[in-house]
Amino acid sequence: MNQFGCDCDMIHEEVVARVRAQMPEGDRFSGLANLYKLFADRTRVRLLWALAQEDMCVCDLAVLLNMTKSAISHQLKSLRLGNLVKCERQGKVVYYSLADNHVRDIFAQGFAHITE
Repeated sequence: MNQFGCDCDMIHEEVVARVRAQMPEGDRFSGLANLYKLFADRTRVRLLWALAQEDMCVCDLAVLLNMTKSAISHQLKSLRLGNLVKCERQGKVVYYSLADNHVRDIFAQGFAHITE
């Protein structure tokens, strides 16, 4: 077996029992997987980065990312449904921002990880 495999057939029952007792329900894992799927698109990641800097409207985001307002709106909808961004109407303008500091932290941790 290679260096990353196990050459034994021994089950460490105490370890398995401890981890099983702490393991979240299956729907929690589905939710987490869905959250990370939202980070799997380059445009959405760029939008999150921009919104981590400043609250912005669709028009500003479209110019910043050199995309159409329609394309930006489509991605913002996904981020909003995933509770990563929120929006606030001020007159005729709708401003988008990160939903909360958890999103900012997840994003910062991801960048910290890839730059190690």
